[in-house]
Amino acid sequence: MPSSHDPAVSAGRHAEESSPEGTADLADATVLVTGGAGFIGRQLVQTLSPGVETRVLDSGTSDRRAGLPDETAVLEGDVTNPADLAAAMAGVDVVFHLAAYSSVPATLDHPTRSLDVNAVGTAAVLDRARTQDARVVVASSAAVYGRPAETPIPEDAPLRPRSPYGVGKLAADRYARRYEDWYDVPAVALRFFNVYGPGHRNGVLATFLSRARQGDPLVIHGDGSQTRDFVHVDDVVRALLAAARTDATGEAFNVGTGETTTVRELARLVQETVPGGVDVLHDDPRPADIEHSCADVRKAREQLGFEAELELEEGLQRLVDGPDS
Repeated sequence: MPSSHDPAVSAGRHAEESSPEGTADLADATVLVTGGAGFIGRQLVQTLSPGVETRVLDSGTSDRRAGLPDETAVLEGDVTNPADLAAAMAGVDVVFHLAAYSSVPATLDHPTRSLDVNAVGTAAVLDRARTQDARVVVASSAAVYGRPAETPIPEDAPLRPRSPYGVGKLAADRYARRYEDWYDVPAVALRFFNVYGPGHRNGVLATFLSRARQGDPLVIHGDGSQTRDFVHVDDVVRALLAAARTDATGEAFNVGTGETTTVRELARLVQETVPGGVDVLHDDPRPADIEHSCADVRKAREQLGFEAELELEEGLQRLVDGPDS
C-alpha cells in the first residue's frame, strides 16, 4: 500500500483538490470520448481537461475539433470502422460513447447509415470494451419513448420510438444494458431530454435564439402548448461523470430537469432575454411532433446522485451573454 508521502498519492490528492466536480475519480484513468468534437462531447472534454488523460474519436472536420483542449489526443475516425475503434480504445478504462447521427431529419434521409452508426456502432464499442475491462457510458435519448402516455416519463414507460433516430437510440440503449448481463461489461445508458447550451445549433431553443439575434420572428408550429424538458449541457456533463462512477450499471437513467416549459413560454423567455424584441408567428402544426415530454428524474436522483441545477432562465441568459451571442 502506498504511503501518504508517495508521489502518486500526492498527485492524486492534488488532482482531487483542483479538478472540476466529478473528475477526481477519473484522475488515474484513460478516457475516450467518441463524438468528442460534437456539442456535448466538446463540453465533456473541456471539463475533463487537463486533469484526466483524455482522447477523442471523431469523424468531424478540423473546424469541429478546433475547440478542443490542446492536450487532448484527437483521432479522426469512425466507430463503425474496426481499425479506427481499436486504435482509439487501446488502453482505455472509460468510454463516453457520444458519437451518433443526432439529427432526426438526417436519420429520416439516411436511415440505414444512421442505424449503422447509432446501433451497430454502439455494439462495436461495447464489444471492444469487453475485451479490455472498460466501463461504457452510452448516450441514449428521450426519443426512445416516442409519444408518452403520461408525463413525467419514468424509465420503465413503454418504449415506442417514432423515427429512425429513436429506433437507433433504443437499440443502443438496449445493447448497453444487455452487455452487462451477457458479458459483465459495466455500462450505463443516459436518456437525454432537450439538451441546450453554447455551440448547439439544433432544436427549438437554438432556433429561437438564432432567429431572435437576427431580428427575425419566432415561428411556433401549432398553438405552442407543446411541452419540453430543457436541460443545460453543463448538467448533462455532470450526469455523464456520475454515470462513470456509479455502481448502478446495467441501467438506463433519464437526464432532464423534471420541469416542463411550453413552446409558447419558451418564445416569451427568448423575447425577454434577447435585446431588441421580436415578434412571434404561428404556423401549421407538424404531424410528427411529440406533444409533451418531461423526465421523471427520481431514479437518477436516487441511484446516480444526479440532479439538474441550472434553471432555464439562467441558462438562456448565459447563452445571450456568452461568446456565441
